[in-house]
Amino acid sequence: MTPPADASMLNPVELFLTADWVVKSVMIGLAAASLWSWTIIIDKAVRFARLNRQADDFEKAVQSGRSLEEVAAQAGPNPEHALPRMLVIALSDWREARQRGAMNEHQGELLMTRIDRAADSLIAREGQRIESGLGVLSIVATASPFIGLFGTVWGIMNAFDRIAAAGNTNLTTVAPAIAEALFATAIGLGAAIPAYIAYNKFSIDAGKFTGRLESFADDLQAAVARRLGAPSAPPPPPAPPSGLNLNRSL
Repeated sequence: MTPPADASMLNPVELFLTADWVVKSVMIGLAAASLWSWTIIIDKAVRFARLNRQADDFEKAVQSGRSLEEVAAQAGPNPEHALPRMLVIALSDWREARQRGAMNEHQGELLMTRIDRAADSLIAREGQRIESGLGVLSIVATASPFIGLFGTVWGIMNAFDRIAAAGNTNLTTVAPAIAEALFATAIGLGAAIPAYIAYNKFSIDAGKFTGRLESFADDLQAAVARRLGAPSAPPPPPAPPSGLNLNRSL
Protein backbone atom coordinates (compact mmCIF):
# COMPACT_ATOMS: atom_id res chain seq x y z
CA MET A 1 0.00 0.00 0.00
CA THR A 2 1.34 3.45 -0.92
CA PRO A 3 2.14 5.53 2.17
CA PRO A 4 0.24 8.84 2.51
CA ALA A 5 1.97 12.08 1.72
CA ASP A 6 3.45 13.96 4.63
CA ALA A 7 0.81 16.56 5.61
CA SER A 8 3.51 18.96 6.78
CA MET A 9 4.85 19.14 3.21
CA LEU A 10 1.46 20.37 1.95
CA ASN A 11 1.14 23.48 4.14
CA PRO A 12 1.79 26.86 2.45
CA VAL A 13 4.95 27.66 4.40
CA GLU A 14 6.60 24.33 3.55
CA LEU A 15 5.52 24.63 -0.07
CA PHE A 16 7.14 28.06 -0.30
CA LEU A 17 10.35 27.07 1.48
CA THR A 18 10.91 23.99 -0.67
CA ALA A 19 10.08 25.73 -3.96
CA ASP A 20 12.63 26.58 -6.64
CA TRP A 21 14.02 30.14 -6.59
CA VAL A 22 12.06 31.02 -9.74
CA VAL A 23 8.80 29.78 -8.20
CA LYS A 24 9.64 31.61 -4.98
CA SER A 25 10.15 34.83 -6.95
CA VAL A 26 6.78 34.33 -8.63
CA MET A 27 5.07 33.72 -5.29
CA ILE A 28 6.67 36.79 -3.68
CA GLY A 29 5.73 38.97 -6.65
CA LEU A 30 2.15 37.74 -6.62
CA ALA A 31 1.87 38.24 -2.85
CA ALA A 32 3.17 41.82 -3.25
CA ALA A 33 0.69 42.46 -6.09
CA SER A 34 -2.14 41.11 -3.94
CA LEU A 35 -1.14 43.34 -1.03
CA TRP A 36 -0.93 46.35 -3.36
CA SER A 37 -4.36 45.64 -4.84
CA TRP A 38 -5.93 45.21 -1.39
CA THR A 39 -4.47 48.56 -0.34
CA ILE A 40 -6.15 50.18 -3.36
CA ILE A 41 -9.41 48.29 -2.73
CA ILE A 42 -9.64 49.50 0.87
CA ASP A 43 -8.71 53.07 -0.12
CA LYS A 44 -11.29 53.15 -2.92
CA ALA A 45 -14.03 51.68 -0.74
CA VAL A 46 -13.45 54.34 1.92
CA ARG A 47 -13.13 57.14 -0.63
CA PHE A 48 -16.29 56.29 -2.57
CA ALA A 49 -18.26 55.94 0.65
CA ARG A 50 -17.07 59.38 1.78
CA LEU A 51 -17.73 61.04 -1.59
CA ASN A 52 -21.25 59.66 -1.83
CA ARG A 53 -22.01 60.59 1.77
CA GLN A 54 -20.82 64.16 1.17
CA ALA A 55 -22.83 64.32 -2.07
CA ASP A 56 -25.96 63.17 -0.22
CA ASP A 57 -25.44 65.82 2.46
CA PHE A 58 -24.93 68.53 -0.17
CA GLU A 59 -28.02 67.56 -2.13
CA LYS A 60 -30.07 67.59 1.08
CA ALA A 61 -28.75 71.09 1.78
CA VAL A 62 -29.75 72.21 -1.73
CA GLN A 63 -33.24 70.78 -1.26
CA SER A 64 -33.65 72.18 2.26
CA GLY A 65 -35.22 75.43 1.05
CA ARG A 66 -32.22 77.63 1.73
CA SER A 67 -30.85 79.82 -1.04
CA LEU A 68 -27.98 78.50 -3.09
CA GLU A 69 -25.86 81.38 -1.82
CA GLU A 70 -26.31 80.11 1.72
CA VAL A 71 -25.43 76.57 0.68
CA ALA A 72 -22.32 77.79 -1.13
CA ALA A 73 -21.31 79.95 1.82
CA GLN A 74 -21.61 76.97 4.13
CA ALA A 75 -19.38 74.92 1.80
CA GLY A 76 -16.66 77.58 1.92
CA PRO A 77 -14.66 79.34 -0.79
CA ASN A 78 -12.76 76.20 -1.87
CA PRO A 79 -14.81 73.07 -1.10
CA GLU A 80 -13.15 69.69 -1.25
CA HIS A 81 -16.11 67.96 -2.90
CA ALA A 82 -16.83 68.54 -6.58
CA LEU A 83 -20.55 69.31 -6.21
CA PRO A 84 -20.27 72.35 -3.91
CA ARG A 85 -17.14 73.45 -5.79
CA MET A 86 -19.17 73.47 -8.99
CA LEU A 87 -21.85 75.56 -7.32
CA VAL A 88 -19.28 78.02 -5.94
CA ILE A 89 -17.73 78.46 -9.39
CA ALA A 90 -21.12 79.05 -11.04
CA LEU A 91 -22.19 81.56 -8.38
CA SER A 92 -18.87 83.38 -8.65
CA ASP A 93 -19.23 83.72 -12.43
CA TRP A 94 -22.85 84.77 -12.03
CA ARG A 95 -22.05 87.50 -9.48
CA GLU A 96 -19.19 88.75 -11.59
CA ALA A 97 -21.49 89.04 -14.61
CA ARG A 98 -24.26 90.71 -12.59
CA GLN A 99 -21.86 93.33 -11.22
CA ARG A 100 -21.28 94.54 -14.76
CA GLY A 101 -24.95 95.47 -15.08
CA ALA A 102 -27.59 94.21 -17.46
CA MET A 103 -26.44 91.49 -19.83
CA ASN A 104 -27.33 91.21 -23.46
CA GLU A 105 -27.73 87.92 -25.28
CA HIS A 106 -24.07 87.72 -26.28
CA GLN A 107 -22.86 88.30 -22.73
CA GLY A 108 -25.30 85.69 -21.48
CA GLU A 109 -23.96 83.15 -23.97
CA LEU A 110 -20.40 83.92 -22.86
CA LEU A 111 -21.40 83.36 -19.24
CA MET A 112 -23.05 80.04 -20.07
CA THR A 113 -20.00 78.95 -22.04
CA ARG A 114 -17.70 79.87 -19.17
CA ILE A 115 -19.78 77.95 -16.65
CA ASP A 116 -20.07 74.98 -18.99
CA ARG A 117 -16.32 74.79 -19.58
CA ALA A 118 -15.55 75.17 -15.89
CA ALA A 119 -17.98 72.37 -15.03
CA ASP A 120 -16.60 70.08 -17.75
CA SER A 121 -13.03 70.71 -16.60
CA LEU A 122 -13.94 70.05 -12.98
CA ILE A 123 -15.80 66.82 -13.86
CA ALA A 124 -12.88 65.60 -15.99
CA ARG A 125 -10.35 66.23 -13.19
CA GLU A 126 -12.62 64.60 -10.61
CA GLY A 127 -13.13 61.59 -12.90
CA GLN A 128 -9.37 61.15 -13.25
CA ARG A 129 -8.92 61.45 -9.51
CA ILE A 130 -11.52 58.85 -8.54
CA GLU A 131 -10.32 56.44 -11.24
CA SER A 132 -6.69 56.58 -10.15
CA GLY A 133 -5.50 53.16 -9.05
CA LEU A 134 -8.04 51.23 -11.13
CA GLY A 135 -5.35 50.54 -13.72
CA VAL A 136 -3.34 48.67 -11.09
CA LEU A 137 -6.35 46.50 -10.26
CA SER A 138 -6.85 45.79 -13.95
CA ILE A 139 -3.22 44.72 -14.39
CA VAL A 140 -3.27 42.52 -11.30
CA ALA A 141 -6.55 40.93 -12.36
CA THR A 142 -5.37 40.09 -15.88
CA ALA A 143 -1.68 39.30 -15.33
CA SER A 144 -1.66 37.39 -12.03
CA PRO A 145 -3.17 34.12 -13.35
CA PHE A 146 -0.62 33.97 -16.18
CA ILE A 147 2.28 34.75 -13.87
CA GLY A 148 1.05 32.07 -11.48
CA LEU A 149 0.70 29.65 -14.39
CA PHE A 150 4.30 30.36 -15.38
CA GLY A 151 5.40 29.51 -11.85
CA THR A 152 3.35 26.30 -11.99
CA VAL A 153 4.85 25.21 -15.32
CA TRP A 154 8.35 25.92 -14.07
CA GLY A 155 7.65 24.10 -10.81
CA ILE A 156 6.21 21.06 -12.58
CA MET A 157 9.29 20.80 -14.79
CA ASN A 158 11.49 20.83 -11.69
CA ALA A 159 9.14 18.36 -9.99
CA PHE A 160 9.51 15.91 -12.87
CA ASP A 161 13.30 16.28 -12.69
CA ARG A 162 13.26 15.50 -8.97
CA ILE A 163 10.92 12.55 -9.46
CA ALA A 164 13.11 11.17 -12.23
CA ALA A 165 16.25 11.64 -10.13
CA ALA A 166 14.62 9.90 -7.16
CA GLY A 167 13.39 7.05 -9.37
CA ASN A 168 10.28 6.83 -7.24
CA THR A 169 6.76 7.70 -8.37
CA ASN A 170 4.84 6.95 -5.20
CA LEU A 171 2.53 9.54 -3.67
CA THR A 172 5.07 10.62 -1.06
CA THR A 173 7.40 11.81 -3.80
CA VAL A 174 4.88 13.10 -6.34
CA ALA A 175 2.30 14.93 -4.20
CA PRO A 176 4.55 17.55 -2.53
CA ALA A 177 6.32 18.36 -5.79
CA ILE A 178 3.10 18.83 -7.75
CA ALA A 179 1.42 20.74 -4.89
CA GLU A 180 4.44 23.05 -4.71
CA ALA A 181 4.05 23.82 -8.42
CA LEU A 182 0.28 24.34 -8.26
CA PHE A 183 0.63 26.63 -5.26
CA ALA A 184 1.93 29.39 -7.55
CA THR A 185 -1.28 29.26 -9.62
CA ALA A 186 -3.36 29.31 -6.43
CA ILE A 187 -1.59 32.50 -5.30
CA GLY A 188 -2.10 34.02 -8.74
CA LEU A 189 -5.83 33.32 -8.64
CA GLY A 190 -6.00 34.58 -5.05
CA ALA A 191 -4.52 37.89 -6.23
CA ALA A 192 -6.55 38.12 -9.45
CA ILE A 193 -10.09 37.33 -8.27
CA PRO A 194 -10.45 40.15 -5.67
CA ALA A 195 -8.74 42.60 -8.03
CA TYR A 196 -11.09 41.67 -10.88
CA ILE A 197 -14.22 42.01 -8.73
CA ALA A 198 -13.03 45.30 -7.22
CA TYR A 199 -12.04 46.74 -10.62
CA ASN A 200 -15.50 46.13 -12.06
CA LYS A 201 -17.29 47.42 -8.96
CA PHE A 202 -15.24 50.60 -8.68
CA SER A 203 -15.46 51.26 -12.41
CA ILE A 204 -19.24 51.17 -12.11
CA ASP A 205 -19.11 53.37 -8.99
CA ALA A 206 -16.86 55.87 -10.78
CA GLY A 207 -19.25 56.01 -13.74
CA LYS A 208 -22.23 56.57 -11.44
CA PHE A 209 -20.44 59.33 -9.55
CA THR A 210 -19.35 61.05 -12.75
CA GLY A 211 -22.96 60.85 -13.98
CA ARG A 212 -24.06 62.42 -10.72
CA LEU A 213 -21.70 65.34 -11.31
CA GLU A 214 -22.86 65.74 -14.91
CA SER A 215 -26.51 65.70 -13.83
CA PHE A 216 -25.91 68.44 -11.28
CA ALA A 217 -23.93 70.47 -13.82
CA ASP A 218 -26.84 70.24 -16.29
CA ASP A 219 -29.30 71.33 -13.59
CA LEU A 220 -27.06 74.22 -12.61
CA GLN A 221 -26.58 75.41 -16.19
CA ALA A 222 -30.32 75.14 -16.84
CA ALA A 223 -31.02 77.30 -13.78
CA VAL A 224 -28.56 79.95 -14.99
CA ALA A 225 -30.06 79.77 -18.49
CA ARG A 226 -33.53 80.38 -17.12
CA ARG A 227 -32.27 83.44 -15.28
CA LEU A 228 -30.61 84.72 -18.42
CA GLY A 229 -33.43 83.62 -20.72
CA ALA A 230 -30.88 81.97 -22.99
CA PRO A 231 -32.79 79.82 -25.49
CA SER A 232 -29.61 78.09 -26.64
CA ALA A 233 -29.05 76.51 -23.26
CA PRO A 234 -30.29 72.93 -22.83
CA PRO A 235 -33.68 72.81 -21.08
CA PRO A 236 -33.86 71.05 -17.74
CA PRO A 237 -35.25 67.51 -17.70
CA PRO A 238 -38.77 67.14 -16.29
CA ALA A 239 -37.54 64.98 -13.40
CA PRO A 240 -33.78 65.14 -12.92
CA PRO A 241 -32.27 61.96 -11.41
CA SER A 242 -30.68 63.89 -8.57
CA GLY A 243 -34.03 65.40 -7.59
CA LEU A 244 -32.36 68.80 -7.13
CA ASN A 245 -34.41 71.94 -7.26
CA LEU A 246 -32.22 74.72 -8.63
CA ASN A 247 -35.00 77.10 -9.55
CA ARG A 248 -34.27 79.33 -6.60
CA SER A 249 -32.35 82.56 -6.82
CA LEU A 250 -28.76 82.37 -7.91
